[in-house]
Amino acid sequence: MALHITLRNGEKMIVNGAVLRAVGRTQICFENKALLLRGRDVMTPEESDTPSKRLYFATMMAYIDPDGLERHRETLLVLIADLLDALEGLEAKAICTSYAQKIATSDFYAALGDCRRLIDYETVALNRFAAA
Repeated sequence: MALHITLRNGEKMIVNGAVLRAVGRTQICFENKALLLRGRDVMTPEESDTPSKRLYFATMMAYIDPDGLERHRETLLVLIADLLDALEGLEAKAICTSYAQKIATSDFYAALGDCRRLIDYETVALNRFAAA
């Protein structure tokens, strides 16, 4: 089944490691399997300024850079272990467990969803800490 995506003018997307930018409103139809990330799902190294965001960035790199997979996998294991040690909430630990299962099967795209949940959890915790 084909995947149809519409990009707004200037919106970026990564396809198999290549950065594409739409010129005008653009429709793309993927007829076969490809590694892709929409611009809103791409994080720069500068944006990865918290433990959960660093995990997201490393997961994104493992997803879009299969040639460096072993190096990225080592980084992911260190980052998730550090997060598990730092987190106290059962919900966050459950997200980490789900994430680890996805990483074990190289389902990096789905693991990005768990990272987003961890970022949300971390944001709430940091805001609570700042308010105290």
